[in-house]
Amino acid sequence: MLAPNEHLAGTADIGQLLARLAELRATTDTLTEQHPTVTFRPLPQALRRWEAAGLNTGLFRYGLAVLRPRYAALSLSRLLPLERVLVGVQSSRDGAFGGFHYSNQGYRHLQMRALITTYGPMAAGLPERPDMAALDLLRAYAHGCLHYGSYRSYRLRGNEVVRTQYGVNFRRHDGRTYSAPDLAGSPTTRNLGVVMEGACDREARSIARAAAQQFGVAELVGIDRYGYRDVTGLLDIADTDELARQEVCDAVAPTPAAADLLGAMGRYQASVNQRYGMFLDEVGRSEADDLHATVLTSMISGVLTPLCAWLRDRHGAKAFEALFLSPAYFGPVRSA
Repeated sequence: MLAPNEHLAGTADIGQLLARLAELRATTDTLTEQHPTVTFRPLPQALRRWEAAGLNTGLFRYGLAVLRPRYAALSLSRLLPLERVLVGVQSSRDGAFGGFHYSNQGYRHLQMRALITTYGPMAAGLPERPDMAALDLLRAYAHGCLHYGSYRSYRLRGNEVVRTQYGVNFRRHDGRTYSAPDLAGSPTTRNLGVVMEGACDREARSIARAAAQQFGVAELVGIDRYGYRDVTGLLDIADTDELARQEVCDAVAPTPAAADLLGAMGRYQASVNQRYGMFLDEVGRSEADDLHATVLTSMISGVLTPLCAWLRDRHGAKAFEALFLSPAYFGPVRSA
């Protein structure tokens, strides 16, 4: 019941810790009951439903073929099992509109499962735009695989499972994290959580973009224009400025729920992807792609040595600490 790079801290209560994790990971109830109007199906079953209805799943399967060697090159050979991905295929909520930015979904590390809703109107139970739905599903799965495969260290605090390290980020016993939150409105980031989230999504959207190009999926109009630009990593500052305006979202969205999803899309782009892109430009400069790959490999291994060395060689001694360490933390950094 452990993901590829999960570890149990300490020795005295490992049996109890494993039992608690097994309990959390044995059922989907704690996740699906948070969405009482949505019908979920395991991802393989959802794909079979599409195929039975005559919809082509080739785009998603092509993306998997791209994903496997790319992640293996990052030292992640075990991917999130498809059966541990729950896809919201239908909703009884009036006007429900699914997609990557649907509220309260994504990879849940304690349950070791991912929740994804099908992009587009959710009343019929099948996607209205199968190509867009497949791209969005691919992006969400590729994103979740990186969270699933990243380093984690767990320990027990009473009966609670607490995470003391995730990727290149650390948490003390009292909850203090290694880096501080970014200031509101910051165009860049020095928060390790944002860096790791941005790295996951940059990689996932590059895979979706490759699949879109292979299958000739082009930019669309209306709400799907923003959906396409989001899933392929083409959203820019002009787009986020538009998505910050309620009247723009209302004008292109078929329902209020769809307008809410557009608003969430814009906020995520501004607070995660744009900040991470600016971080790569500032710190990586002409080597931004190399820095991005180094962030991902360090996330997966949990060893900071490659990332610290990369930063030190270009920005001087203790560059990692200078960039990320919060004065409130005062904790050790794990390295090889």
